[in-house]
Amino acid sequence: QVQLVESGGGLVQPGGSLKLSCAASANTFNIYIMAWYRQAPGKQRELVARILTGGSTIYVDSVKGRFTISRDGAKNTVYLQMNSLKPEDTAVYYCHAEAGSSPNQRYQYWGQGTQVTVSS
Repeated sequence: QVQLVESGGGLVQPGGSLKLSCAASANTFNIYIMAWYRQAPGKQRELVARILTGGSTIYVDSVKGRFTISRDGAKNTVYLQMNSLKPEDTAVYYCHAEAGSSPNQRYQYWGQGTQVTVSS
């Protein structure tokens, strides 16, 4: 089992910055992928950024150059540094992890979500 606890959301003005954190408690499982998703009102949940164990990252086009995902393997924590925030970044942000006892046996885990509101 893996538990994900997010923190760092809040209200920020356009152009501002926020940093989200997600701490994972994985017990005996290995965490292979960690990611951030977001869901705005009336919209589907979308992938924002993903980071693999080796450090490879991917981003949705709308956040490239503004958001940075990073991971502290020793702490099993993933971060999302969000700069130059726009009102359209307003959403509930969810931490996600793929973890399991082996690469061929993975499970999906979600955090409870943290609200990010970008507004003047």
